[in-house]
Amino acid sequence: MSERTFQSQPQTPPGIESEMTPLPEVIRDSYQGTGKLAGKVALITGGDSGIGRAVAVHFAREGAAVAINYLSETEDAEATRDMVEREGAQCLLLPGDVRKPSFCRELVERTVSEFGALNVLVNNAAEQMQLDDIREISDEQLESTFRTNIFSHFYTIKAALDHLGEGDTIICTSSINAFKGNPGLIDYSATKGAIQGLVRSLAEPLAEQGIRINAVAPGPIWTPLIPSTMGDESVTTFGAQTPMKRAGQPSEIAPAYVYLASVESSYMSGQTIHLNGGTVLNC
Repeated sequence: MSERTFQSQPQTPPGIESEMTPLPEVIRDSYQGTGKLAGKVALITGGDSGIGRAVAVHFAREGAAVAINYLSETEDAEATRDMVEREGAQCLLLPGDVRKPSFCRELVERTVSEFGALNVLVNNAAEQMQLDDIREISDEQLESTFRTNIFSHFYTIKAALDHLGEGDTIICTSSINAFKGNPGLIDYSATKGAIQGLVRSLAEPLAEQGIRINAVAPGPIWTPLIPSTMGDESVTTFGAQTPMKRAGQPSEIAPAYVYLASVESSYMSGQTIHLNGGTVLNC
């Protein structure tokens, strides 16, 4: 994967993928689906763009029907649906706010109503705001970040457990910042640490039901969150601090979700896959 140059491109959070320069890479032409998820139904929060979009398209290429949640980015969501359907898979769009517990329950119920089952839950929706002084983080921002990034995991998992069974999986999107911290993303990093605790705490009781739960902890990945929440300098140098000296693409992250969703990872639960450009973490 060659290095890409990122331009200053201010956007309003949570960002629009179709307006990014360059566009993120969603799936590599070389990625060959082998039916790993044939007959499965997946629900992906934050599935309209970025990592969520890439996961949806990879799942579709592996044979899964996909429901994707998003806040209000209709154009991006419809583009993702088109990509999923071009893979020969069904796609259900579910707009709404995962900060609300009632909506998270609705997400699960509508997915099951449409497809008749739920086998893979991907908790991926997230928000962040770049501030390097904890005193500048408002009470409203703190609560919103926690509601989006970790409360929604609780809400959707609680609802999904009425439908998940033997062999089904839950995948949570964590972050490198859960392990090394980030002085400019204090509240965001705290929520990602909470995700790690949730995954580890649920692994044992869910194993008794034959359900696995794992996390993916990306490093710097080129998604709409970056130009919409970071300053010009942070955008133009994004990813340069990694050993690989570049940011990752969603296409490089999504195959890990395929692995965790499939029987290939049947002996793995409570764990985290680190995809961060070569940063070694003591975790």
